[in-house]
This record gives sequence, structure tokens and C-alpha cells, in this order.
Amino acid sequence: MIGLLQRVSRAHVVVAGQTVGEIASGLAVLLCAERGDTPREADLLLAKLLSYRVFADEEDRMNRSLRDLGDGGGLLLVPQFTLAADTRTGARPSFTPAAAPQIASELFAHFVAAARREHSPVETGIFGAQMELHLINDGPVTFWLQCAPAAGKETR
Repeated sequence: MIGLLQRVSRAHVVVAGQTVGEIASGLAVLLCAERGDTPREADLLLAKLLSYRVFADEEDRMNRSLRDLGDGGGLLLVPQFTLAADTRTGARPSFTPAAAPQIASELFAHFVAAARREHSPVETGIFGAQMELHLINDGPVTFWLQCAPAAGKETR
């Protein structure tokens, strides 16, 4: 499973002209399920991103995580299957590495439910919808996290 996380000062996602998810400062995370991913990979990725130290401490060093911020940091989760694109050849991406839509939808729902059990506030985009993501990247700070299936690719 892939998560592209961005530290934001604010972010919101719009579907059909309506804001469906919005946070103040925290993390906006684009999520993608890959073929072979299971709830295990979703849980590993969630644990990693909640503990990933991307927020400044008293010495202005990235030593604080979303967990450290508690309710002071929002989490906006947005499904984004294009993160799995194979762009190594040609002029058009292949989406073969992405999980099938039904599986990806279930894994996104699992991820969101688990995130809501462990953190607040959690907001989301809508799986399968045409979305507009509006954000102010704070830093900018952006990290790619990946938790691959045990028998699959390496974890980045």
C-alpha cells in the first residue's frame, strides 16, 4: 500500500462542488492499494504514517509525529489509484500494479476505520469520485511511504 503524505497548514477535498472533507494543520495523505495488498499492509502503513516525524519540535527539527500532536493535527485521507502507475516505459502510464477497484475500495474503508479508531480528526475524500484536492503544503514537506506485501516488492 502506498501513502503520499504532505504536511499541510490546511486542506480540503471537493466532490461535485461540495466540500466532503476538510482539515486545518496536519497531514493530507493520498492512498493507493496495490495488487496483493491486504489489511495487514493497510495497518502497517497507518502505524507508520501516524508515527512518522514530520512536524517541528521546539528546536524546529522534524521530531514530532501526528500522534504527538494528538487532536492538534488533522488527517485527510484521499484515495488515489494513480500512485501505483507503472511509468517506466512509453508515454502512457499502466495501472496494472494497482489493486482491483473492489479490493482497493475495501482497503481504503479499512484504512479509514482504523485511522478513526486511532486518531481524531480524520476526514476523507470519496472512493471512485472525481475529486478536487485543495491544500497548502507546509514546508513544502512531502514523503512517499510504502508497505508492500510480504512476498511482493520492497518497502520504501
